[in-house]
Amino acid sequence: MNRIIVLFAIIFSQIIFAQTAKEIIDRNIESSGGLTQWKLLNTVQIQGRVTLGVNDSYLMKIYQQRPNLTKTAILLAGKETPVEGFDGKNGYAMNYAQNKLTQYNDYVPENFDNDFIDYESKGFEAELLGKEKIGEQVYFKVELTKNVNKTIYYFDVKNYSLYREIKKDETLTYSDYRKVGNLLMPYRIESSSPKKDSDYVMMINKIEINKELPKNTFKF
Repeated sequence: MNRIIVLFAIIFSQIIFAQTAKEIIDRNIESSGGLTQWKLLNTVQIQGRVTLGVNDSYLMKIYQQRPNLTKTAILLAGKETPVEGFDGKNGYAMNYAQNKLTQYNDYVPENFDNDFIDYESKGFEAELLGKEKIGEQVYFKVELTKNVNKTIYYFDVKNYSLYREIKKDETLTYSDYRKVGNLLMPYRIESSSPKKDSDYVMMINKIEINKELPKNTFKF
């Protein structure tokens, strides 16, 4: 009998945690604009400046279009120079050793939407790992798992905004949220990695959404 009681207690606690994790994710989506508005998002154009290391700083532009088209370019002498992207079939990334853009047939593009939007239908499981204090702020710590891939998200306990995303080889920190149409988006993104060789800070000054992009935008 005791074993049965313990078993039910474990199952019940897991259900509570799953519901709580889902509630946190749902509140983040709702507070940042709502699921309907995120699904109505089809194109994004971002302008800003990216700083690599200490001294390397570039003006940059990012183009994204549903379902997974993307291009990142830096501006050199006023001209856009693509450094990474996906045209729907192949991926491209700058080969700095050869100083040229290289095509990669096995390139895996990122989803247009964040993983936690419709995460259940994508095959993810969500688990609340509790709360954690970073600096002077407290955050909900939620883990999304799919097969062997795990990503940890930190959400503000007060307004449910996404603060940090920890992947296997990269940590992304989001701040300076501003209204873009009906959505809230971060205007500062910091990336760090264990090797520190690809760390960057992105300071965004303009975001445009749902504007029709020229057909050759994702031609490399």
